[in-house]
This record gives sequence, structure tokens and C-alpha cells, in this order.
Amino acid sequence: MITERTEAIAKIVVNSAFKVHKELGPGLLERVYEICLAHEIVKAGLDVKRQIDIPIIYDGIEFSEGLRLDLLVEDSIIIEVKAVEQINPVWDAQIISHLKLLNKDLGFLINFNVPLIKNGIKRFINSKKQY
Repeated sequence: MITERTEAIAKIVVNSAFKVHKELGPGLLERVYEICLAHEIVKAGLDVKRQIDIPIIYDGIEFSEGLRLDLLVEDSIIIEVKAVEQINPVWDAQIISHLKLLNKDLGFLINFNVPLIKNGIKRFINSKKQY
């Protein structure tokens, strides 16, 4: 279940993506969009962490290498930033896995390399969240 607070944060994330895309348009590197999106979200008063290492726990052992998350907003929403012509279906699975590994409710895959940003935003809900 997504809380009202998480939905409010999600709205800020989406509005920030619109602002960045309106200002920069498509065609730049992912890192540029990531930096600018993080900046817009911070300007809106939220906490953002970039390039977070995601530990893997397997067979009772924690491995620190392997996965990295582009953005984590307010310790509740994960964002994977892309700037590609075609979305790879494996990225959907990647976001779902990140949600499960971090036990977060909501994630976004945002592809800035589109004419209309609304077509580049995909939302994911963790149906396996443990409360």
C-alpha cells in the first residue's frame, strides 16, 4: 500500500522530471539528467542520495558489490535514470528487484531520451513489500 506521503513524493519526482526534460530536452547523457533531476528534487525540499550501492544478501552472507541505484528519494522511492532510444525489458525486472532488495514501496524508470517525457516515465509498485 502506497502512503499519501509517498504519493506526494512521487508527484514531486514526476514534476521534477518534467522540469528537467522541458529545460534540457532529449539527447544528453544519463549522468546529466541524473544530476539535474536530483537537483530539482532537492530544490523541492526532499532528500536525495545518488549512486547508492545495494548490498546483496545471499546464503546468509552480505555482498556489498554488484548493484547500484541511481537515485533514492526520501529513503522511500527509487529512480533509475535512462537516456536511450529503446527501453530494455530487463530494466523493469531490475527496478522490481531493487524494490524488493531495499524493501521500498515505489520506483520509477525515467527515460529522458523521448520527445514527450510522459512517455518516458514508468512507475513500479513493490507488491512483495514486507511491513
